[in-house]
Amino acid sequence: MERALSVARAPADVQARLWEALTEIPGGIFDMGARKSRFPDDLDSPRRKVKLSPFRMSPVVVTNAEYAVFVHDTGYRTVAEQEGWSFVFHLLLEDAAKWLEHPPGLPWWRQVHGACWSAPEGPGSDVSDRPHHPVTHIAWYDALAYVTWAGLRLPREAEWERAARGGLAHKKFPWGNQLTPGGSFAMNTWQGAFPATNTAEDGFGGTAPVRSYAPNGYGMYNMTGNVWEWVSDRYGARPAPGRLPEVDPTGPEDGVARIQRGGSFLCHISYCDRYHVHSRTRNDPDSSTSNAGFRVAGGIQRCEGEAFG
Repeated sequence: MERALSVARAPADVQARLWEALTEIPGGIFDMGARKSRFPDDLDSPRRKVKLSPFRMSPVVVTNAEYAVFVHDTGYRTVAEQEGWSFVFHLLLEDAAKWLEHPPGLPWWRQVHGACWSAPEGPGSDVSDRPHHPVTHIAWYDALAYVTWAGLRLPREAEWERAARGGLAHKKFPWGNQLTPGGSFAMNTWQGAFPATNTAEDGFGGTAPVRSYAPNGYGMYNMTGNVWEWVSDRYGARPAPGRLPEVDPTGPEDGVARIQRGGSFLCHISYCDRYHVHSRTRNDPDSSTSNAGFRVAGGIQRCEGEAFG
């Protein structure tokens, strides 16, 4: 069931500033997807050629501080706030035994009443010490509300992957094929035995500030790991690769679930090996978790009504 969306627009000067903060990504033809998928239901293979027009995208995901400005300006209440709860990863909780409800077969996710973007671990928690971390507990509808206010839009999935690849072709990560290039961590994922022990050797047991690690060739930060990122596309069957490239694809016209890209701080080869530039998953648009956020995009020229583009 789709939710009605009613949110005021930001003042023109605020919208202009947000648009100007975006980075231009060149158009052109690129190979999207993987040669072979580890998770066939993800539909991230086979590779196919896609042709995109130039566009703009934020080099970072939306932060707690940025989302707070939006909420202050509009009074918007997220899906988690309206429903009264969200899913929190158990190791982030001070007392996980207090919260026993979890999705079937996923005991590491706990249904925490009172958890939301501003109280990410539930009652008593806040984001005052992490203004530059990604905003989390964001449902797809919450991301749509923000971009509507900002006069921007969510990235299309093909745009997201084009930006994530940073100009490289047929590579696993935004920087190449090595998980730890030169023996150094280049993204925020899980180290240790999932889901019981995270050694946090990469420096972070939860989210990392949005400009952690080096940017890719297009100046994009943390396109893999850290938090899953909502895009505009619905999940559904994809057209078979053809001789000619798809041009500016927008995804299936039907379907409830929406696509998330890039993996998160919980990804590990033993469980969720989805921290690659081609990786994707899907979730219901009103679902929120402690590892889901988003970044914004726009056209080459700023225009009205981009939120749904």
